[in-house]
Amino acid sequence: MYFPFLASRPPSLANSSAKMSSILGRCFSLLAIYLAMTQVCLGSPNSVEKVQLDFYYESLCPYCADFITKELPIIFDNGLIDIVNLRLIPWGNARISTSNSFDCQHGSTECLFNSVEACAIAAWPNPKDHFPFITCVENQVSKGEYNQWETCFKKLGLDPNPVTSCYKSQSGKKLQKNYAALTDALQPHHEYVPWVVVAGEPLRQDNNNFISYICKAYEGDPPSACQEASLASIFKEKIAHVFCPVSRG
Repeated sequence: MYFPFLASRPPSLANSSAKMSSILGRCFSLLAIYLAMTQVCLGSPNSVEKVQLDFYYESLCPYCADFITKELPIIFDNGLIDIVNLRLIPWGNARISTSNSFDCQHGSTECLFNSVEACAIAAWPNPKDHFPFITCVENQVSKGEYNQWETCFKKLGLDPNPVTSCYKSQSGKKLQKNYAALTDALQPHHEYVPWVVVAGEPLRQDNNNFISYICKAYEGDPPSACQEASLASIFKEKIAHVFCPVSRG
């Protein structure tokens, strides 16, 4: 049976429905824009800045090698590296002479390894890539096995060409001058190496508590590495540190 009154809606009702749909669509669009702008202004958990961790060192200082091979790996193992912007500065107590050559505290061999490690950082900018190589090299040189450092390329499956071509050229020297400038610009000036700076604060002889400083400086939700331990357990007793002092001569 045919019912004419069901065949179509009155034009006025159809128009009203279309207008309502249009208005609702615009409202939802405006709401989405508002929520997006609010998130940008207030920030999101993923927008929290990483904590800056700067490590000033020289390659043949045994105390620097200890920190690189025993302390810094902790933040890679416990996941803190995800909230840290780690920057290694391989220059230490070296100087640029009047003849524009480098004078390193532990001799020309140290200048070589400073350059090698600077080139590794340039070749693989992500700390997760260059830190294992630098750790491997520091393990070798700390044992006096200076001629074995190149085995680290094979051990880690890395192409040696970017590093070797760098440290054997002017590129390596340019990188070293950049690190010299960064070190000279320190305020306050470093007094020895290793020199650890967290969020702009030099830790001086409290280096062994660098993880605690990272956790305190982070403004986001504390990661599990910070949550799993109380401040009392994170904070280690201050101990007497050994270091390579700046030469005043």
